[in-house]
Amino acid sequence: MSEEIVFYTNPMSRGRIARWMLEEVGQPYRTVVLDFATTMKAPDYLALNPMGKVPTLTHRGVTVTECAAVCAYLADAFPEAGLAPAPTDPLRGPYYRWMFFAAGPVEAAVTARSMGLLPPEEKARAVGYGTFDHMVDGLETALGDGPWLLGEQFTAADVYVGSQIVWGLMFKTLPERPSFQAYAARLSSRPAAIRAREIDDALIAEMKGKSA
Repeated sequence: MSEEIVFYTNPMSRGRIARWMLEEVGQPYRTVVLDFATTMKAPDYLALNPMGKVPTLTHRGVTVTECAAVCAYLADAFPEAGLAPAPTDPLRGPYYRWMFFAAGPVEAAVTARSMGLLPPEEKARAVGYGTFDHMVDGLETALGDGPWLLGEQFTAADVYVGSQIVWGLMFKTLPERPSFQAYAARLSSRPAAIRAREIDDALIAEMKGKSA
């Protein structure tokens, strides 16, 4: 059983979230950069992730896909990093709550709105996020008094939920509420977040240089 962490990604993808989480964990890992049109759809990679998407993580004989799952897995695999409440800690409840709120209602509502697929008001209760505005209000509630989702403890939930907010502000898919902006600024200044951005941005520059 290999202790090596292998990280399959593309720097222009949601893999940036997993990269940030890996930097927060602080364990060594090996990166495999995949191309959307070729290696990401190759049989050997599809055997790991049938969706042909990134990120994917392999560790100790386990394959983990989906950003929220990768973040949660790494937090539990390396508890010494302090990125998740203990299973017996009452804060484990809100930790799960907001992690999966972002993976479900937030992701679905933002995607639907960006593609013009929001349901009419009379059918909103049939979808998990209700309305886009209700989702945004719920997301703001998650921030509470801060500075992090669980108060003073920064966790993997901040990596995942925070990434949704940072990207939402960047791409104008979330409203520029002051609470979102302040939270995004705190997240973006974390040393691990800065390292992760620098690594992925350097990979993007390298890829562009090869295609020039």
